[in-house]
Amino acid sequence: MNAEFIEALGQLEKEKGISKDILIEAIEAALISGYKRNFHSAQNVRVDINRHSGEVRVFARKTVVEDVLDTRLEISLPAAREFDPNYQLGDIVEIEVTPADFGRIAAQTAKQVVTQRIREAERTAIFKDFIDREEDIITGIVQRADNRYYYVDLGRVEALLPHTEVIPGERFKHGDRVKTYITKVEKSTKGPQIFLSRTHPGLLKRLFELEVPEIYEGVVEIRAIAREAGQRSKVAVSSRNEDVDPVGACVGHRGQRVQTVVNELKGEKIDIVRWSEDIGEWIANALSPSKVVTVTIYEEEKMARVIVPDHQLSLAIGKEGQNARLAAKLTNWKIDIKSESEAQEAGEPVVKEPALSDQEAEHAEPAHEADETL
Repeated sequence: MNAEFIEALGQLEKEKGISKDILIEAIEAALISGYKRNFHSAQNVRVDINRHSGEVRVFARKTVVEDVLDTRLEISLPAAREFDPNYQLGDIVEIEVTPADFGRIAAQTAKQVVTQRIREAERTAIFKDFIDREEDIITGIVQRADNRYYYVDLGRVEALLPHTEVIPGERFKHGDRVKTYITKVEKSTKGPQIFLSRTHPGLLKRLFELEVPEIYEGVVEIRAIAREAGQRSKVAVSSRNEDVDPVGACVGHRGQRVQTVVNELKGEKIDIVRWSEDIGEWIANALSPSKVVTVTIYEEEKMARVIVPDHQLSLAIGKEGQNARLAAKLTNWKIDIKSESEAQEAGEPVVKEPALSDQEAEHAEPAHEADETL
């Protein structure tokens, strides 16, 4: 090695942020192993790299003892005092043992160490960058696929999109651009592993944040999401400003905002409902687009009995129970749905009260109509 190599380490420090001193210390440690391996030495040695000239020197370290049992590790007091008369028993004597052709080994080792440290530094930088982007949305390009994953190029790293995290019916080919949600970032021996999803509820949340300025600005808040990817989702929203209608803000003019999200999710139907502090009202809203007659709350069981008009029963339950299932997931309450006639036959009182306010009813039906056309 020479002075130019030391200068190169200094330049590397500026460009990659890897400390020159740490690199040199790592090279010295690697050279100790290299020396012992190449010269079959069991000596205790120290390698020193001059920080200015790049000169490499190897020193055997021997302990000053009264009786020498192992000449590779020990030296007698008289022999030590030939180097320096001030040596005492127990001191360490360093004797230079640099081999004639050690420079070639040093250069090869230094290159390997520097390459490895650069790779480690880049992996660490990528990990730090993406660990901060967990639970965020990102766009990448599909590179290839196997029976478990799609491999998605994110620019600095290739991420994994499991087939189980793809919307049912979706198929990607090489070169397709895909918008995904980062679910997990892990360290591995080969660098950071980044896992993506197209089915996670977080993707739906992030898409609305991109499309609805009121959400991004914090005026409208997404309170809960229930999603069955590729089929239907329910999004509960509230507003911090009485003058801003949260449902209308998310739907957009003529449904343009929600339509953009629907298109990104390959036609997934989306119900946007108003969140409420009143549990009964909240559950009634969650069953939108169905109309609700009454909601009876059972706090201890965290269960609600909902009565709907006879002609709304199938709508409230949904195809294969989907609407009721999503409403229960959205509110985190068990929901038992009955029609008015079923409730009367069971002897349960049916008090007809509007479950939705006029403003909520105004938005609930158009949202349903929009769903039917998507």
